Amino acid sequence: MAMKPSNNIWIRRQQCPCGDWKCYIKYEGDDQASANSQLVKSETSSTSLPSEVVFTPYVGQIFKSDDEAFEYYSNFARKNGFSIRKARSTESQNLGIYRRDFVCYRSGFNQPRKKANVEHPRDRKSVRCGCDAKLYLTKEIVDGVTQWYVSQFSNVHNHELLEDDQVRLLPAYRKIQEADQERILLLSKAGFPVNRIVRVLETEKGVQPGQLPFIEKDVRNFVRTCKKTVQENDALLTEKRENDTLELLESCKALAQRDPDFVYDFTMDPNDKVENIAWSYGNSVRAYSVFGDVVTFDTTYRSITYGLLLGVWFGIDNHGKAIFFGCVLLQDETSQSFAWALQTFVRFMTGRCPQTILTDIDSGLRDAITSELTNTKHVICLWHILSKLSSWFSLPLGPQYMDFKSQFDILCHLESIDDFEHQWRHLVALFGLGSDKHIGLLYSYRASWPFSCIRGYFLARMMTSEYSKSLDMFFKRTLSAQTCLQAFFEQVGVAASLANQSRENMQYMHIKTCMPIEEHAQSILTPYAFNVLQHEMVLSLQYEAREMANGSYLVRHYKKMDGGCLVIWMPEEEQIHCSCKEFEHSGLLCRHSLRLLAVKNYFQLPDKYFPLRWRKESSSSLITMDDHNTQINSDEYSQAFHSLAATLLTESLVSKERFDYVHKELTGLLDHVRNMPVVEEVALDIAPNNIDES
Repeated sequence: MAMKPSNNIWIRRQQCPCGDWKCYIKYEGDDQASANSQLVKSETSSTSLPSEVVFTPYVGQIFKSDDEAFEYYSNFARKNGFSIRKARSTESQNLGIYRRDFVCYRSGFNQPRKKANVEHPRDRKSVRCGCDAKLYLTKEIVDGVTQWYVSQFSNVHNHELLEDDQVRLLPAYRKIQEADQERILLLSKAGFPVNRIVRVLETEKGVQPGQLPFIEKDVRNFVRTCKKTVQENDALLTEKRENDTLELLESCKALAQRDPDFVYDFTMDPNDKVENIAWSYGNSVRAYSVFGDVVTFDTTYRSITYGLLLGVWFGIDNHGKAIFFGCVLLQDETSQSFAWALQTFVRFMTGRCPQTILTDIDSGLRDAITSELTNTKHVICLWHILSKLSSWFSLPLGPQYMDFKSQFDILCHLESIDDFEHQWRHLVALFGLGSDKHIGLLYSYRASWPFSCIRGYFLARMMTSEYSKSLDMFFKRTLSAQTCLQAFFEQVGVAASLANQSRENMQYMHIKTCMPIEEHAQSILTPYAFNVLQHEMVLSLQYEAREMANGSYLVRHYKKMDGGCLVIWMPEEEQIHCSCKEFEHSGLLCRHSLRLLAVKNYFQLPDKYFPLRWRKESSSSLITMDDHNTQINSDEYSQAFHSLAATLLTESLVSKERFDYVHKELTGLLDHVRNMPVVEEVALDIAPNNIDES
């Protein structure tokens, strides 16, 4: 398979964090993986599934093209135990090719070949036996429309026809799909022999031995054919990577000269080639000063073309939208590379470390965080774990997988560590997973992902599905097959430059409870934060607060006779603490605390329970910091447009043809711009350095 070095291919990291080369991740919701899975099922299950009836061809049957006729005859042949091949074609000067002959794969006789000058030449037996089964096509033009009709047809064979489970093994029906080709090459590079590659593919696809749509011989031939091509492409890709990374570095240097707030850093390998490179923008650094309390370091994607891992730092703004903080490209996934990335990011952000960092499961990254961010809490994003469950457990558990998945979801959200430990042991025993390596992997990271263990960590609502979707949208819109490093750098720059657009059109949140604390909160919090707090206020009306002997309060739902949360109120300091730890987790008070404050006749929440990151004024502070830069940029944009327009006018007045063309194109462009979404929607569904996003 010849790779195309002209394009950059960004893919999700497929190597499983368990470290086993035979194990890789097929993400749930991955359309390509799903399509490939369906293809394998259709290829390997043709004997058991009812299929569309293909009628016997007949003389006079008409097709729109010769390709359509070949496909029809091929489907007929497969269902009748043989395959076909293209034989003779006849051509004329006026009609081009006007006759096509399709014959049985055993048609004709093998012509004797000249013996190779070797000591023991191979005597290959031919499958051809002079079979006369055939379908001849003739082209005709009727009313100016070209069509092909069957001029001769014979379905008489002089050999035995094959059964369904045998016919799929004929060379004509054995195909290695592109996704399988990439996997085969990856395993081959890792040193896997062909027979083990086949076993791995069978295991990954969940098919019985020998039921792949290709055989071991096809894999061996494919690897042999690709070996030279891969070596040539590796050389081309190495050269491309060196040139493009150098070009990226030059772009960073040029931007740093134009924009003193832009920051970047890089490392060189022993051969003086660019190894790792990271960058960030002034708007990102300023946004981090307000919203840098919690950071997501997303390392989901890597480039096949460049062999580089992409890492992107995101935050969450006061409107619950993702903010772009910085970007890094790493040559490898070692703890040393991750350590350099984290050191560089903290330096970009003026030495301030986040309270919490969210990542995927990665041992190298975990070690780097432990050494470089000693006071930062490390959390594994739950959606990363859930996306791997199917790859890890669907095959071992079979029909039990869905039951396992639902019970695992309950396990993730248990509030007590003791309950988690008890339920974990029960889950492992119930499904017989005591020796499963992925269960062991999850348990070794248990301090970083179950809600019971991280409920006291500040996450600022980063674990919501809406936030996860905003990250996915960012990657979908910035990564494509055409995204070379230079284009990616420019696209990220566009996203970052659209950071400080305030959201005057945020939806107004109506009062629901008429509680004075609700009206007070509405005047301080952004609509996003107020909506979350308002929801808790509405639910708080269904809770009772009962004073305990030690002065604390038990707050629980009026319909429940047991359970509830323990709330401690200290009036002197105006401090309130709830055992659910929602305020510590999100920065917004829970229903239990709100209920007790209402009982204590509070008409306004204490100021300390309105963190700056959720206030409306946090947007204003960033806008104020950027006012000067915004004015400069506006002047530059205006000057650039005036210069371009003046040049366009001069050139268009040379001739009427030029003027008409420019007038037509500008009119269309103006209509297109007027119909474009507002600026905040242009920003790739993220608020890269900002502020608000509807």
